[in-house]
Amino acid sequence: MTQFPSGSVRLIACLFLFFCLIIPAHSQNPLNIPLDGPHPTTVLVRVVAHGAMVLGREVGGARVTITDVATGRILVTGTQQGDAGDQNQIMRTPHMMEEPIYSSRPSAAFTTTLQLQKPTLVEISAEGPLAYPHARQKTSKTLFLIPGQDLTQDGIVLHLYGYLVQIEHPKPQEALIARADVKLRASVRTLSGSLVRPHGDWDSRKIHIYGEVLIGDRAIERLQMFYDEGSRTFEAPFFVPPSNDELRNITLRVVATDPSSGNSGVSHSTYPVLAEHLRPLPR
Repeated sequence: MTQFPSGSVRLIACLFLFFCLIIPAHSQNPLNIPLDGPHPTTVLVRVVAHGAMVLGREVGGARVTITDVATGRILVTGTQQGDAGDQNQIMRTPHMMEEPIYSSRPSAAFTTTLQLQKPTLVEISAEGPLAYPHARQKTSKTLFLIPGQDLTQDGIVLHLYGYLVQIEHPKPQEALIARADVKLRASVRTLSGSLVRPHGDWDSRKIHIYGEVLIGDRAIERLQMFYDEGSRTFEAPFFVPPSNDELRNITLRVVATDPSSGNSGVSHSTYPVLAEHLRPLPR
């Protein structure tokens, strides 16, 4: 171990103290706002389909609610409306961690200005898509809002998980004839309304999409569905079960699920089954 003369130790100690005194510690400046409030604080919330686009007018937007956690009082509620955003920018362009994703091009958002007296813990919740009640999802997060500190650009981003699955044929409540050959047809989209199809940004080859025939709560058949480019739907033929005194109707269910993203969607509809001898005569 190197030994320093006692005078050298005193010199080093003096130099260290000197630099500590003349070089101020690096500090962060507080917000430049008056101490007395309340202070207007702008908060932007953006509701996004997980792994897809923003929920805009095409799917009815989303409902946003901001609640004071301490008091339970709703501070504001409203509807997100606007465009789904630029697909190339959101889905295909690499981004740095703090780089805006959704606000670099016009996209739907909910913006409000709150009058805050003090740092406030809030819950921000979202529900949508509003135009599709059967596929509506909810999510929320809690965070502190600081008086005078605006949250803009991308804002607070809330992700909704799921797919919009709709049975297009047969139409709901349409009577089916026993033993008839029927084609089940369903559309599958993201919650933001983007089409799910093979080789697209939302590639159906990575998603499990299938149909089921149910009697009561019991599934009696599972159907493999294939994409039809002409109708932009997924199709599968099936035979209507034979009718009897107990079989009055059947239910068709279509499921789309992606284990890698956590997105899933379900649609189902019930149909009355008529006996074969009640088949309509051809015109």
